[in-house]
Amino acid sequence: MTRWCAHCAYDGTPFHGWQSQVGGNTVQDFIEARLGEILHRPIRIHGSGRTDAGVHARDQVFHFDADWAHGAPALLRALHPGLPEEIQIFSLSPVNSSFHARYSALWKRYIYYIHEGYSSPFQRRYVHGLGERRLSLGLLEPFCSALIGSHDFSTFGASRPDQQENPVKHLRRLEFIRKGPSVEMLVESSGYLYKMARRLAGAAMEIALGRLSSEEILNAFFLHEKNEKIPTAPARGLFLDYIYYDETLIRP
Repeated sequence: MTRWCAHCAYDGTPFHGWQSQVGGNTVQDFIEARLGEILHRPIRIHGSGRTDAGVHARDQVFHFDADWAHGAPALLRALHPGLPEEIQIFSLSPVNSSFHARYSALWKRYIYYIHEGYSSPFQRRYVHGLGERRLSLGLLEPFCSALIGSHDFSTFGASRPDQQENPVKHLRRLEFIRKGPSVEMLVESSGYLYKMARRLAGAAMEIALGRLSSEEILNAFFLHEKNEKIPTAPARGLFLDYIYYDETLIRP
């Protein structure tokens, strides 16, 4: 069988996240159902990682194994009908059989969008609006610099009773970029704990609003302790933006 790699984007608002679960209504469930209709057998896809309910993706990557004799363009065309309009598969190609969408990933980039002021009704599903509050981004410098490198990120992970995961991740980028009334958090890491990206955004906003100090959060971080004052930022502002791979693994 051929191993196929696909890139997709989705508006996560109506879905219960990426990963298949009892009750359905996940992005994975819809894509697997459509592939099953085309290939006339059950298909399991493997994504680069989970996204929570309400989180969006510009470039989620997944792979699957299947026999298909009509070429990648025909399979891509066949996939489009029958998927919800919030899911778009925009690339599909055969890859090396050793490629794995999750385990071959080197780095994953997320962007969290924050808007100072009241967001437009046309963007409210995709940003976190702060109303009258304003962020002092200069307060974030100690926080961002301290987190770069390999650390135990337990402080920023939410517990997931069905899974034990190594809490050590390598963070190579954490930046906050102002664009007028909008602020973007860019984070690149080797991996993420459950809700880690949203809790990084939540902690950063508390610091930049002057409600928590970098020192208080970093003390908990280096002791691997939970801090109940750290909120989990709303899902709607978070986008899985890009997955980095070794390009040699993508060649068939």
